Amino acid sequence: MAKPRIFIDGEHGTTGLQIRERLAVRDDLDVLSIPHEERRNADKRAELLNEADIVILCLPDDASREAVAMLEAAGNATTRVIDASTAFRSADDWVFGFAELEPGQREKIAAARFVSNPGCYSTGAIALLRPLVRSGLLPAGYPVTINAVSGYTGGGKAMIAQMENPDAPDAISANHFLYALALKHKHVPEIVKRVGLARAPIFTPNVGRFAQGMLVNIPLHVDLMNDATLAAIHHCYDEHYAGQDVVEVASLKDIAAAARLDAEEMTGTDRLKLYVCGTAGAGQVNLVASLDNLGKGASGAAVQNMDIMLRG
Repeated sequence: MAKPRIFIDGEHGTTGLQIRERLAVRDDLDVLSIPHEERRNADKRAELLNEADIVILCLPDDASREAVAMLEAAGNATTRVIDASTAFRSADDWVFGFAELEPGQREKIAAARFVSNPGCYSTGAIALLRPLVRSGLLPAGYPVTINAVSGYTGGGKAMIAQMENPDAPDAISANHFLYALALKHKHVPEIVKRVGLARAPIFTPNVGRFAQGMLVNIPLHVDLMNDATLAAIHHCYDEHYAGQDVVEVASLKDIAAAARLDAEEMTGTDRLKLYVCGTAGAGQVNLVASLDNLGKGASGAAVQNMDIMLRG
């Protein structure tokens, strides 16, 4: 039987390179590749796009739309697509590639032709919020605030150069900075849609001087929720993520013993760890998701979705 043919369109970018490294050690796939000097050759791109069984798009939004248009122009109705950009994350005709979103999502991904990879920040936020909205513990209209810090690789090659090369003309000297000050971050629409929120959250992303890793934290007032307690929230996560091995829910005992949480804790993994922090009966909780922004937050998620699509 022929091996599945995989083409990473944009393999020379940060996310694409990490996917390429993951696939390089596998002998069950035929990975198609375009030389760096040919990456802007539209005819060669179109050839590989149409030759592949699954295409993983690691491109800017417009280039992802262009790649999908190339398939349509060729009358291609068989090549399956995983898109890592923002272009299709809120599209109704694309399956959202977060297998742990809710029961049945993995099966939807397995059967889909078009799958949209979640963003890194939104992976953590959705993992924390969707179970609570779905269970009824969190009202859809709750005024949610999301705070997050990411490793600088999330900004792609440009930010990597700005952070690592002090002689660059646009070098960033700050060890930590807040951005998206206009409160219009590109991940907000997919968070609203995929969680089922009735109002947009206030989202404040930050970047730290470390390469990979991420913490997403969401503070909540328990009295504004529905019959919620710290233990009930933790139990909700235990039930929601039972039976799978990608998302881990830290025990309340371990959380109580922790003095701090490290944004680099999950670096080098494709997993996600959730924490329910606070003091029982105090009326407040701080929900935290820890992940590698290039693992479960990008490249790792794309490979996970690819494997689900291949295995059915």
